[in-house]
Parts: sequence; C-alpha cells; structure tokens
Amino acid sequence: MEETAKDKSFLKTLIKYFLQGLFYVVPIGVTVYLIIWLVVKIDGIINLDFPGLGLIAILVGITVIGFLGSHFFVSYLRPLDRAMEKTPLIKLVYTSMKDMMSAFVGKKKQFKTPVLVTMGQGVEIERMGFITKGDLSDMGISNDKAAVYFPFSYGINGQVMIVPKKNITIIHASSSDVMKFIISGGVTNVESTDNTNLKTPDYEN
Repeated sequence: MEETAKDKSFLKTLIKYFLQGLFYVVPIGVTVYLIIWLVVKIDGIINLDFPGLGLIAILVGITVIGFLGSHFFVSYLRPLDRAMEKTPLIKLVYTSMKDMMSAFVGKKKQFKTPVLVTMGQGVEIERMGFITKGDLSDMGISNDKAAVYFPFSYGINGQVMIVPKKNITIIHASSSDVMKFIISGGVTNVESTDNTNLKTPDYEN
C-alpha cells in the first residue's frame, strides 16, 4: 500500500511539473511561432536573400508613406480618397477598412471607453464592451441609446449591439487592459485607473 501511495504521489508530482512546463512553454512557443510565420509570409511578398529584410523593408516603407502623406501628399491623396468612396463595390471594402483602421490607429480612436452593459431589465447578466458611437440620430435611433461593441473571447471578432444608455456603466480601467481581459476569457489582470477622461463618457456629450 505504501508503494502504491508513493507511486501516486510521484505521478501527481510529474503531472504538476508537466503542467507547469506547459504554462511556461505554450505562450512563448505560440508567440515565437506566430512571429516566425508572420516574417516568412511577409518576406514572401518581397523576395530578398536575407531573412526578415522583407519585413523591415515593408515597415520602413509604410512609415515613410505615413510621413509623406501627413506632410506633403495630403492634397494629392484626397481626390483618390473621394474616388474610392464613390466607386460601387470598392466603396464598401475601402470605407470599411478605412473606418476599422481609424478606430484603432486614427486620431478618433473608437475603442477608448470600456463599459459594462446590463443585458436586459431584471437580468443580472452583464457584458463588457466598448462604446463605438454615442449619437445614433443619423440612423433614426433615439438619443437614449448607444452602439456598443462586444469582443469575443479567444477570437478577433465580436458583435455590435444597440443598448439603452441607462444600462451602461463606465469601467474605470485602460481600454487595452479591458480588451486583453475579454479576449483572454477573463484570466488576465486589470488595473483600475483614475483617468478623468473616463468620467465623462462620449455618449453623454
């Protein structure tokens, strides 16, 4: 009996160390794999002999275009921008991508106000999301409602819901921390913040 107990204890210790090893190895391994995969894919766009040089060339090129577009080519790009926005089919793809990029890296970032939304009257279930539009009057929606984007856990997609503003509570934490919390399924830590910008949310303006 004593040997059996020792064997079980030894097996539990091995399993514990194995799981601990997974805890260290999986995040590092997946991150390194994704980085290598991304470098290889981007290098395939520009065939250069030195690994990673294609990625560097693309990053430098995009940065230079951003600099030139901000200082010199703005007036030249506007006619092209207007033409793309008026062309059927192309308009749908172009404006969608433009709005999405503007939401993340533009001057008017959309995912900056994390909120907690009560999902119905008398319901004790709440979801975390981000206010994307506080004024929906241009779509004929009453001013007491706002558009909230709810990201899905372990994914890059989500859904937009129109909810009553009275059901919305501002989360006093950084938007990046809240996004990581949602995507990770609620396992990451979120630090509270006293950011005064969150005390007067967009939908109250």
